[in-house]
Amino acid sequence: MPFTAYSTAHHVLELPDHHPFPRYKYGGVAEVLRGEVQVRPAPALPWEALALAHEPNYLARLRSQGLSRQESLRVGLPWSESLLTRALHAAGGTLMASRDALERGLGMNLAGGTHHAYPDRAEGYSLFNDVAVALANLRAEGFGGKALVVDLDAHQGNGTAVFFQNDSYVFTLSLHGERNYPLRKEKSDLDVGLPDGTADQAYLEALEQALSTGFACKPDLVFFNAGVDVLAGDRFGRLSLSLEGLAERDRMVFSRVRQAGIPLVIVMGGGYNRDPKVTVMAHAQTYRLALQAWSKSRV
Repeated sequence: MPFTAYSTAHHVLELPDHHPFPRYKYGGVAEVLRGEVQVRPAPALPWEALALAHEPNYLARLRSQGLSRQESLRVGLPWSESLLTRALHAAGGTLMASRDALERGLGMNLAGGTHHAYPDRAEGYSLFNDVAVALANLRAEGFGGKALVVDLDAHQGNGTAVFFQNDSYVFTLSLHGERNYPLRKEKSDLDVGLPDGTADQAYLEALEQALSTGFACKPDLVFFNAGVDVLAGDRFGRLSLSLEGLAERDRMVFSRVRQAGIPLVIVMGGGYNRDPKVTVMAHAQTYRLALQAWSKSRV
């Protein structure tokens, strides 16, 4: 098994009963993929690594005080040490996956995609913006190329847009529900807002055009936020893709990346289907398709 996937399944997030955050999926996806890819525990990211991207005052406040009640409401998760610890591991998994991508062509984190975190605050299930942190650290380690962020979560990557809004070496692409969270959108390099209920054909047509625009920047590295909350039946997604439509979405991304001959980092993103088995199956499908695509390219 030449590829590695990093997982936060070894860490338990403490939540009240019936909380909508799908903590089940992280262990579920890791278990389903075990035997197909080397699954390793994601390491905790050191605070110095976070400081390359996030504001010092925000990090200092998190370490000393945690989140206030108001901030916790904005995040949608109650403050606890387990929340902080898990966020550190999830971000660590994305950095490790990014290093793998530069070395092997493909890196995978079975967590991450916390694209609502801003440089100075947490929002929407996101304490740290794992993609922004990973890229900041890659640059500190010598990476000097262009990056493309392909964010196909059902919700706009508002925090990611702000992180890179003045960065000419990063192109941010977000394909999302126009009327979905966040109500106030930030400006990505390319935002494609879709109406509620968008299904396979219209989604894939919009994606094809968006990818053509994104790859025109000639990136040297791609980050793919592979949220599966675009599926029909998702509690928060408001779009209506089928599992086959989701598979075609992923194939389109992987085909573009392979044609360009550049490394890819996959982060999990959102997925809140009313049927937990569908959420796990959909996420696992994305990683399996990537493994198939990159295994063929190595033959």
